[in-house]
Amino acid sequence: MLKPKRLKPGDTVAIVSLSAGTLGEPWAIHKLHIARERLERDYGLRVKVMPNALKGREYLYEHPEARAADWMEAFRDPEVKAIFNAIGGDDTIRLLPYIDFDVIRQNPKIFTGFSDTTSNHFMMYKAGVMSYYGASIMTNFAEYVKINDYTAAAIRNTFFEPKPTQEIPSAPYWYDDEDEKIWWKEENMNTLRQYHPEEIGYEILQGSGVVEGELLGGCIDVFPELLGTAIWPGMEEWRGKLLFLETSEEDMPEDYLTWYLRNLAAQGIFDVISGIIVGKPARRSKYEPYKEVYRKVVGFEAKRPDLPILYNVNIGHAEPIGVLPIGARCRLDADNRTLTLLELATD
Repeated sequence: MLKPKRLKPGDTVAIVSLSAGTLGEPWAIHKLHIARERLERDYGLRVKVMPNALKGREYLYEHPEARAADWMEAFRDPEVKAIFNAIGGDDTIRLLPYIDFDVIRQNPKIFTGFSDTTSNHFMMYKAGVMSYYGASIMTNFAEYVKINDYTAAAIRNTFFEPKPTQEIPSAPYWYDDEDEKIWWKEENMNTLRQYHPEEIGYEILQGSGVVEGELLGGCIDVFPELLGTAIWPGMEEWRGKLLFLETSEEDMPEDYLTWYLRNLAAQGIFDVISGIIVGKPARRSKYEPYKEVYRKVVGFEAKRPDLPILYNVNIGHAEPIGVLPIGARCRLDADNRTLTLLELATD
């Protein structure tokens, strides 16, 4: 995998809207202003908004080629050192016919986002370039009042000051998105999220010992759109990987999660990977039910009770979130419930 260069003050970052065009809606534009000011003031970066990024939801839904054009141009632009996606959605797979994988491969750059951006990450993987799951413009860089300390540390340790080995700790707090959600409105700009002390931390659902592998995965909600396409990895590409999975805020029923995991089992993926990393559910009410689904499908149905599953990891939709470098080698220590990155996240 080609590894992008780390960021330094004075670098230019591009903002793209590869999924929903929410950032360009009048009620949401304040999120861009927050993110731009923060990127410039706190990180010393220059911000370049790509031409179609603010054209709104309707236009970008009707023109996936415009979204793809922004992404390809950001890769081609020698001034741009990193590309940050605005927000997720539900149709990024529609960009696939317009993607030039050679452009990505010949211009490896930091690319971030999560949720529906899973499709873009698999495109990056297809091109052979490391990408970074987490940290979108509207959700993280434009968090009201300040970026929480856990996410801010992940951003710093991944993009600016990477270390040869880096522990990925459990966040010491969590945010209740079900009962205490702060809606994206200008009048809420000065409202700070109220985080609660994390009482559980990482859990091991099954398995023991220490396993290592390159990280590969994303939001499992998106996987059905990827199956059978050119960007879905073949079995040899899954071999030895640490598969990470998380679920969106759409509150996926347990039956759906069961079916999606059964598909991975039917492909034989659970037979060749080294372990599974599961994100904290976006809805706290799904915490226990999802655990039982993983144990049932992976441990019993797929007959892999030995396969280590690390649960309640801070990736995806349950704030606060960290950043996972897709393609980087990582160690899962089931006995000590730790997760450690074994290489520099960026060069």
